[in-house]
Amino acid sequence: MYARKRLDIGWLDLAHGLTGSLTGGEEAFSKRRVESWFAPSAPNGATNEAGAKSAAPARGALCCLSVRTGFDLYLQTLALPRGSEVLMSALTIPDMWRIVEHHGLVPIPVDLDPRTLAPRIDLLRSAATSKTRALVIAHLFGACVPLEPYLALARERGWVLLEDCAQSFTGADSKGHPQADVSMFSFGPIKTAAALAGGVVCVKDPRILAEMRAREAAYPLQSRAQYAQRILKYSGLKAITNPILYRAFVGLCGLAGKDHDRVIQGSVRGFAGGDFFAKLRRRPSAALCALVARRLAANNGERVARRAERARALVAQLGSVVDLPAGEAMQHSYWVFTILADDPARLVADLRAAGFDATRAASLAVVPAPQDRASLDARDARQLLARMVYLPVYPELPARAIEPMADAVRASVRGHSAAATDPVSLARGRATT
Repeated sequence: MYARKRLDIGWLDLAHGLTGSLTGGEEAFSKRRVESWFAPSAPNGATNEAGAKSAAPARGALCCLSVRTGFDLYLQTLALPRGSEVLMSALTIPDMWRIVEHHGLVPIPVDLDPRTLAPRIDLLRSAATSKTRALVIAHLFGACVPLEPYLALARERGWVLLEDCAQSFTGADSKGHPQADVSMFSFGPIKTAAALAGGVVCVKDPRILAEMRAREAAYPLQSRAQYAQRILKYSGLKAITNPILYRAFVGLCGLAGKDHDRVIQGSVRGFAGGDFFAKLRRRPSAALCALVARRLAANNGERVARRAERARALVAQLGSVVDLPAGEAMQHSYWVFTILADDPARLVADLRAAGFDATRAASLAVVPAPQDRASLDARDARQLLARMVYLPVYPELPARAIEPMADAVRASVRGHSAAATDPVSLARGRATT
């Protein structure tokens, strides 16, 4: 059985991280290596996502424990008035709006265009009020949202604009938009160029960055033992993604009466249990920073290119049988491969029967609308999430597996359509309503 995801980290990388955890190292030196990697490569103007030169000043970077840590540091430093509103892409990880609320701010969802997964500008304008102070755009599933219209609106209204690039990072050509106030990158377990933890925030305002750095310096240091334990855990998860071992793992979970979906999801939660903000507010160990630096230096884009190649081949095989979120995105690296199904549970079961561990499990959720502004409920985002299925598409997937996976999807979709129009099924449906 093909596992739902392969960790983008090699055995030598894991050994390097484990050795660093055992021997220690200089935290400041390793952090500088990471932060200098994100320095603009064009001294007379950085290049934006469209390839155009920008006269924006060079931004600085901060290597931190996670994107959540960097986001929390930025909001601490920005110190917006309590009750200020933060417009957010309606789909994101719950911890992001949890952090917003922790700072006395109000997260406001902006529904997405299913064709691109970009927040809808018309809804953004109508959701904004005199209390709006910030806008957070998430680039989802590997698709990049062109930021120019959002930047123009943010500058017009005096908002700060943050972009969450955790799911869209591809390498040296992907360092964030030079005009964004903040660009955030993750190197967590399932991310591109994974280091099993770690984040980088690129910040436009040097004064804010300096204060963020000073605040972080007062945090306790992530222990070497904690990071070593993390490496060992994910080494085990990496080992079982071999198709033969993975099938055995799924079978053993079944014999033990456990849902392997829940076992996997529970094992990859980043800040589970305990005091969330105490866990968040730590400095990354030297070993973690050194591994992030190693992963960045070695990333030549080859794995991302192969992943996108596999994804495009599957898109071509599927044709118009299913809808793809962000199917019309101008830039898409397919960090994950998602499709929409009218009966997602059935599709997952059919794909697993065919040897492909599809899943509906996801870390994303819909930002809830404030109780007094129910009209802002992100209905399209909710419908997307309700119909979404993740398919196992990654660089290690053999090219020969693409056609059988597409066949399994087509057979499942056609079977559902036939069942939905079958007179007996329709009669049963009417009898139960």
